[in-house]
Amino acid sequence: MDVKIKTALISVSDKSGLKNIVRSLQEHDVKIVSTGGTAKAIADMGVDVMDVSTLTNFPEMMDGRVKTLHPNVHGGLLAKRDNKDHVQSQIEHDIEDIDLIIVNLYPFEETINTQENEEICIENIDIGGPAMLRSAAKNHKFVTVVTDANDYSDVINEMKKNKGSTTLSFRKKLAAKTFSMTAYYDSMISNWFHRDQSNHINNFSSAGKLSSTLRYGENPHQSAGLYKSSQNRSGIPYATLLQGKELSYNNINDSDAALQLIKEFDEDVPTVAIIKHANPCGVASASSLSDAYVKAFSCDTTSAFGGIIATNQIIDEDTAKEIIKIFTEVIIAPGISDGAEKIFKTKNNLRILVLPSLHEKYISQNFKSIEGGILVQSGDIKQTEKSDLKIVTQKEPTSGQMDDMLFAFKVCKHVKSNAIIYVKNQKTIGIGAGQMSRVDSAKIASQKNSEMESSDENSLKDSVVASDAFFPFADGLLVTISSGATAVIQPGGSVKDDEVIKAADDAGISMVFTGIRHFRH
Repeated sequence: MDVKIKTALISVSDKSGLKNIVRSLQEHDVKIVSTGGTAKAIADMGVDVMDVSTLTNFPEMMDGRVKTLHPNVHGGLLAKRDNKDHVQSQIEHDIEDIDLIIVNLYPFEETINTQENEEICIENIDIGGPAMLRSAAKNHKFVTVVTDANDYSDVINEMKKNKGSTTLSFRKKLAAKTFSMTAYYDSMISNWFHRDQSNHINNFSSAGKLSSTLRYGENPHQSAGLYKSSQNRSGIPYATLLQGKELSYNNINDSDAALQLIKEFDEDVPTVAIIKHANPCGVASASSLSDAYVKAFSCDTTSAFGGIIATNQIIDEDTAKEIIKIFTEVIIAPGISDGAEKIFKTKNNLRILVLPSLHEKYISQNFKSIEGGILVQSGDIKQTEKSDLKIVTQKEPTSGQMDDMLFAFKVCKHVKSNAIIYVKNQKTIGIGAGQMSRVDSAKIASQKNSEMESSDENSLKDSVVASDAFFPFADGLLVTISSGATAVIQPGGSVKDDEVIKAADDAGISMVFTGIRHFRH
């Protein structure tokens, strides 16, 4: 069913593209009703416009808070024109049909991202706009609703093609878009109000804007898209792609894993993390970024091929020269020097993501989709310090071992469970990930080390070991000891802790408990 556009109500905060749509409505002899600043902008175009107060017989009041919340507006939007009772009510109360509304909302998102004054943020919560949009979208059988300036050209073409009318399928498409937009807007507001609260609210909502449609998802038969969060304006979706083709679903997922790991390390100590399939395959700190890369790469030179690299400092020429020696999918860094950028340009397929906000900390939440619901939890942002460590063995770790244990525990936090990490001199030398048995993770980490180029630097002898969760029995610990570990960091808390501590004491190694677990599934 086509509906002729005779009356349009326009109230927009963003006035971009307004002139084109107004001129088109003028060509079709559409009566235009508008509000405040929008009415003035239309009048300045030399186009006749009726102020909404004329339609409602009521003035704007309370600094514009009350202007469109009126039966003459919502009656004109909600009336079913094929319902005799609705039509009779319109006649009795002198309510005119409104056939088209063009409304975009107060810039709440922009305001909360640039403004700390709570009162100003609250004033940018639109009330009348969403009410009109929802009314029009609900009654899309008769009303055309437009909330995105990007749709103006489609409306112009639709009316031109249909002699000033719109089709039902067109109106329904715009209505669906409108409800998505108002849901997004309300979610932003809800999340903003709950930003400082750690408890979970009764009704969960999340807000995201489509940033890009991806070629496919984790596998070619799956569809996927990347959405930008309205809460945190950082992370991979907000990074600048300096060079290379667009990122895939797996690239983005792995890049986020690399980002979350590198954020563990302060920018004053050069650190590099190499990620493959969302697991670290090499992490190291050193006196220079290039040395840190070389050390990280040496942990697993096979897995590093086609990996994701994250650095906590601006990449210089020396580091860039080392990186391009093998194929790398993505590099993430807070910046790239001019010299490094020239070197990277020799590798056309290498994607470079620059994220100046890399070190910013956010109170994050994790979401996991399951059939029939969503699991929501706070982010694992707990940092373990030296003061948190409880020495449980007769032998105390040295200062150097303590530093390595803290390094290892940071990395372990980002390895899929069950996780075992060997570290020496601020460098991973063995990583065991994602096994059903902690014993197997310990064996795999040792096996991976044996595949490395033999050197004292890479030897497991006198290394430290980190475990993401407690050792349920002494068997896993004994594997690490037999591999050469002389210090262990683990959460503790097993009913067999005494047995595990005794095994450590019998072997003459040191062990500390952190009291915190870092499962990652």
